[in-house]
Amino acid sequence: MLGELLHRGPDAGGLWSSEAQGLTLGHRRLAILDLSSRGAQPMTSRDGRWTITYNGELYNFRRLRAELSARGHVFDGGSDTEVLLAAVIEWGVVEACERAVGMFAFGLWDSVGEELWLGRDRLGKKPLYYAQHSGRLAFASELRALRRLDTLPDTIDRQALASYMRFKAVPGTRSIFEDVSRLEPGAVRRFRQPRGESELHRFWNAAEVAAEGLRSRIESATEFQARLVEVLSDAVELRMESDVPLGAFLSGGVDSSLVVALMQKASVRPVRTFSIGFDVEGYDEAVHAKAVAEHLGTDHHELYLTPDDARDVIPLLPQMFDEPFCDVSQIPTFLVSRMARQHVTVCLSGDGGDELFAGYHRYASVERWWARSRAIPQPLRRAVAGLPLPGVALDALERVRLRDRAILARDLARTSDSPTDFYRTLMANWREPTSPVLGVNESLPPFAGTPGPFPDLDQMTELGSFVDLVTYLPDVILVKVDRASMAVSLEARAPLLDHRIAELAWRCPLAIKCRDGVPKWPLKQLLHEHVPRALVERPKMGFGVPIGVWLRGPLREWAEDLLSESRLRREGYLDVGMVRRAWEEHLTGARDRSPQLWSTLMFESWLESGAPSSAMVDSTKGLHAVSA
Repeated sequence: MLGELLHRGPDAGGLWSSEAQGLTLGHRRLAILDLSSRGAQPMTSRDGRWTITYNGELYNFRRLRAELSARGHVFDGGSDTEVLLAAVIEWGVVEACERAVGMFAFGLWDSVGEELWLGRDRLGKKPLYYAQHSGRLAFASELRALRRLDTLPDTIDRQALASYMRFKAVPGTRSIFEDVSRLEPGAVRRFRQPRGESELHRFWNAAEVAAEGLRSRIESATEFQARLVEVLSDAVELRMESDVPLGAFLSGGVDSSLVVALMQKASVRPVRTFSIGFDVEGYDEAVHAKAVAEHLGTDHHELYLTPDDARDVIPLLPQMFDEPFCDVSQIPTFLVSRMARQHVTVCLSGDGGDELFAGYHRYASVERWWARSRAIPQPLRRAVAGLPLPGVALDALERVRLRDRAILARDLARTSDSPTDFYRTLMANWREPTSPVLGVNESLPPFAGTPGPFPDLDQMTELGSFVDLVTYLPDVILVKVDRASMAVSLEARAPLLDHRIAELAWRCPLAIKCRDGVPKWPLKQLLHEHVPRALVERPKMGFGVPIGVWLRGPLREWAEDLLSESRLRREGYLDVGMVRRAWEEHLTGARDRSPQLWSTLMFESWLESGAPSSAMVDSTKGLHAVSA
C-alpha cells in the first residue's frame, strides 16, 4: 500500500503496528517542516496514547505550539504533526480540528479507547478514502493503495459513474467503487471496531457557515475590505512557512496575481513564480503572467508548450487521477506542477476566489435563465419540456448558432422548480433526459452537497456559489490540483481557501461581491493596490486546452478506438447509441460535444488502464490503514 503512494511522499516511509490490537498504520513522507527524523511518521504522542498518520499542513502550528507550551506540553522537534498530537491530548480530537488552520487528512489511533479516528479538513483539500469489508477497516489517501487489499471487491458503482458523467468527477462521499467511501470535508469519523457502526462528528459545516454569514452581513464595503486585507494577508503569510523551497503558480489572473502580490509584500527576496503558455490562440495566459511578474519583481519561470506536449500527458491521466476524472484543465495543471517541481517543493495557488467571491461568469447567466424560466407559467413549462425539437427546427437554429441554446432551454424546462436542480442542470456535462450509464434511470443524480439546513439564498448567484463550494470545489477543483501536484511530489497550498476567508466571504453582501456588476470586486480592489488595472483587467480565460479541435484531428484515432461500438457493448456500462451519436455530431461539426466525449474517453481510458482489476497481496485480519 505504501509503495502505491510513493509519489505523495518520496522522502521517507514508516510503519507502526500493534499486533495485539490488530492495527497497522503506514505513512509516506514529503518532508516540508522539520526535515529531521523527529518529524517522521507514524508518530506517537508523548503520553503513548495516540498514534497518527497524517497528510497535510497545520499552518498555525507555531501559534498552537506556544499556547500548548504555556499549558505544560513539551516538544522534541519542530513539526506540525507533534503539535497536532499535543492538541489532541489537550482538547480532544474534535476541538483540536476546530482550532486547526490548515489542510489535512489523518488516521488517529487511540490505544486506550481502542478507537480509530479519521479526519479531513474543512473544505476537502486533502483526500481520504476508507472501506469496511470482510472484517477489515482500511483507509488511504488514494484508491490505488486500498486496491492492494485482496479482500476488497472492485465493483463499479453505477450511480457514482452516472454522477461522474454528469459532473466531471465522482461526487461527495462516494467513490467509483461500491465498497469504498470518501470521508466528507469538515468531519471526523470514529470507529470502535472494523465491523461496527461509526460515529460522524462535524467540526465545520458549509451550510451553517453560509446561514450564519447571511445573519451577520458586513454592509460597509470599507469595513469588509479592512477585514479581508487582515485575514488574507495572515493566510498568505502562514502558508509561506516552509523548510523547503517555496513558490507560486501565476496565471496573470486576479486570484493568483493577488496571492503572489501579498507573498512578495511579505518576502525579503523575490518570490519564485511559475506559468506555462500554449502557442494556441485563446489558451495562452503566459504573456499576462509575465507582465504581472515583472511588475511585482518576482523570480519568474515560464515554459511554452506545444500541443504535442499537452497531448503526451493524456496516457498518464487514468493512473494520475486514480478514478475517472474529466476536467480538461487537469492537463495544464499537471504540466505547470511538473515545471514548478524542478525548482520548489511547495507552491501557493489562487484557487477559491471564484467560488467564494462570485467570480464565474455563469452566475449572471443563471440569474437571467432562472428569471426567464419563472416568467413562464408552470403548466406551460411542463408542456414545453415534453416536446421534442424537430430536426428541421434544429437545422434552422444551427444556421444562426442558437441550436445549443434551444436544447439547453428545453432541458432547463424539464427541471423541477428547485433552483438547486436548475443550477446543476446548467452545470451538467450530459444534459440528455436519461443517463448515459446503463442501469441508472434518473436524469439528475441526487444532490451530494453538505447535509444540514440548506441556507436560504434568494439570489441564484449566491446559490450557485454555495453549490460550487460544496460540490464543484472539493469534487473537481481540489481533486484536480491535489492529484496533478502530488503526482510530481509538489505540495499545493491555497490561501484563498483558508476557512476564515470562506466564513468572511459569506458575510459579504452580493452587492459588494459584484459591485457595479464587477465579479470579485473586493479581491480586485485589493489587487489594484499592488498591480495596475491594465495588467489584470481583461476577459476571463479558462485554464484549458482545445480538446474539441484535437478530437477531430490528432486525437481522432485514439478516441475512435475507445468509443468503438464493439468495445462499449462488451463493457456494458454506457448507452452505445447515446455515445455514438455524440461522437458523430462532434465529428461532423453539428455540435461541440467535447465535454460529453471527454468524460466518456476518460472513463474508457481508466477502464483500459486496468483500474477495475485489483492487485493481490497477502493480508491480515483487523484494522489496516495507510495515509500519505
